Formats: sequence, C-alpha cells, structure tokens
Amino acid sequence: MRKYVLSLFLPLTILACSTSNDNDQNGIGGPGSTPIDEITDGDTWLIPINEIRDGGPGKDGIPSVDNPNFTNANNVDFLDDNDLVIGIINNNEVKAYPHIIMDWHEISNDQVGNDFVTINYCPLTGTAFAWESIANGIRSSFGVSGLLYNANLILYDRNTDSNWSQLGLECVNGELISAKPILLDVVETDWKTWRALYPDSKILNRQTGFSRNYGTSPYGDYATNNNRFIFRPNITNPILPNKERVYCIIDNNTSKVYQFSSFAGGKVIKDSFNDKDYLIVGNESIINAFELSSEYFDTNFQYEYKNEEGTIFTDDSGNAWSIFGEVISGPNTGESLGKTKSVVSYWFAIAAFYPNPEIYS
Repeated sequence: MRKYVLSLFLPLTILACSTSNDNDQNGIGGPGSTPIDEITDGDTWLIPINEIRDGGPGKDGIPSVDNPNFTNANNVDFLDDNDLVIGIINNNEVKAYPHIIMDWHEISNDQVGNDFVTINYCPLTGTAFAWESIANGIRSSFGVSGLLYNANLILYDRNTDSNWSQLGLECVNGELISAKPILLDVVETDWKTWRALYPDSKILNRQTGFSRNYGTSPYGDYATNNNRFIFRPNITNPILPNKERVYCIIDNNTSKVYQFSSFAGGKVIKDSFNDKDYLIVGNESIINAFELSSEYFDTNFQYEYKNEEGTIFTDDSGNAWSIFGEVISGPNTGESLGKTKSVVSYWFAIAAFYPNPEIYS
C-alpha cells in the first residue's frame, strides 16, 4: 500500500514537490515568493501572465531524470498492481515510467527506439505526454521551469530557454513562441495491466541519481481528494468530480471526454468529434483512441483482450490489434491506425484548458 507525506507544520496551501536539495527526503517546498512580474520580466506570453503561478522550488528545483536507468518488467519489485505507469513503444522498444518516480521528477529525457524523447508528467493535473526532444529544429532536453498555469506544468527547453505549456501543447513564451511539440503515443494504465501486456518491457527504476522517498506520495491525498487544490485553476466545472481520471481527445481548442466507467468489462466504440471519425478502445484500466481513415471506417472491430499476446481488440478480417493501434498478427500485420492528440487527465484540468468539453454518453 502506498504511503503519504503529511505535513504537520506547513499550511495546506503548500506545494508538495521536490526541492533542489538532493538530501531532502520529503522534498516539501512551498509556493514561491518571487513576484510573477519579475519572473515573466515583461515578456510576451500566450497565456495570461496574471494566471501564471510560481510553484516554489524554482527552475530545475524539481530535477528531471536525464540519465534514466531501467529494470526489466519481470524483475521489478518496487511497484504495486494498482500503481500507475506511462507506457510507450517506439521503433519496437517498449518502456514504462512509474508515477511513483515521475511524481518527484515530472520529466525524463530519454532515448526510446533510437529517438530522443521527453516524457513529461504533471502530478497536479494527472497528465502525461511524450514528445520529441527537439527545440528550434535540433536536439534538446527539457526541464521543469518552476511555473504553473491552471495548476499544470510549464516546461522549458534547454536550447532556447523557451517555456512550454504541457496540457496546452504549445510553446507559450520565448524564442519558439507558438511552436508545437511533436507528440509520440503513450498510454497510462496500472502496473498489473502493463506488466501483463508487455512483460519484457523496460521500467524506469529508482536509480535516478537523486535521493527521494519513491513510493511515498509527496502530495498526500491530493489525487483522491476532490476538494483539495494546491493551485486552483481559473476555471472549474462541477459536472464531474474534480479528480476523476478521464480519457480526452483534443482537437484544436476543444476536447471530448470519455469516462473509464463507460469501458467497464472492455469495449470498442466508434465515435465522431469535430467532423473526424474515431475508434476508442479499452477497459476500466486502459483506453486509447485512433483516428479512422476511409480504409478502416467500415471495418468491424471487437474488444478481445489476450494479455499473453498483447492483444486488446480484433477485427472481422482476422487481425489482432495492440492498445497502440498496431496489427500484431493477421493478414495486415504491421499496419496501424491513425494517432490522436489525447491524454488521461483529471477532469478539472481538461475542463480548465478546454472549457465545456463534450462528454461521451
């Protein structure tokens, strides 16, 4: 069972996150006192400056993992079945990044399938992405800026010092303002499900080069307490519980939300959003979505979970598909469905960034 750090001496409004002191086991830091106008220094931002918050630890105060070490899934002994992980496959290399580690670091600059990739996770909004480690057309790495917008992580790239809104999926300040990251597909699920689907995958381990209480949440009951905010977003929406984890398709400035409860027992759904056709597949533990091309629009898909084969769904042509939308056996082996811009998020966060999202029912 996971443990929690409970602060007895600090106010509840404190930001619980790693500090730059590697010997600080709890890593508790409070919201910063530096005025935002000093931090932003009169620069042009694509987000309201008065809604940017100083998270407290400062730039790189939450240290990224830049030299990640991995353990084969079969040898992992530090995860519980219900611990969440962020999974990725790129050029046949399979890796996963546990929340219990990413809670303390938020960013891992890594190489996956020979490509340089930045895995980024914001514990305050429950959102994870992977994007190419490129800034201004050349390889870079990303770090934690120490700033937040709508409680969400703002990264910076180390090539140009530009600031990037994670959930906004855009550079919002600096030399690369308005640039978009190049996304790679990830899924978020519990350790039990990921281990069953990908037993030979590599798992980010606790040998990060930093001393942290991995397995102890630095945020206490934040993930389950719907009434607790460390930084309250500018917009809230009471339709769903604030911290309910939902799967979201993002299209321009709009989003459509799918609840995990809608996929209980496993389901394949064909749906449309903003004049695009999608296939959404999953169960109560894992969901992914794909844009349907005309080639596959009339194909009949069925949910069929075979963890020993990595199969999540099949079709009437005899193809078996993975959760990443790739045919892993059958006549069309090697083909894949179109990727989407999507993420698992706390409800409050997706509603703040993409107001009044449509909810599938």
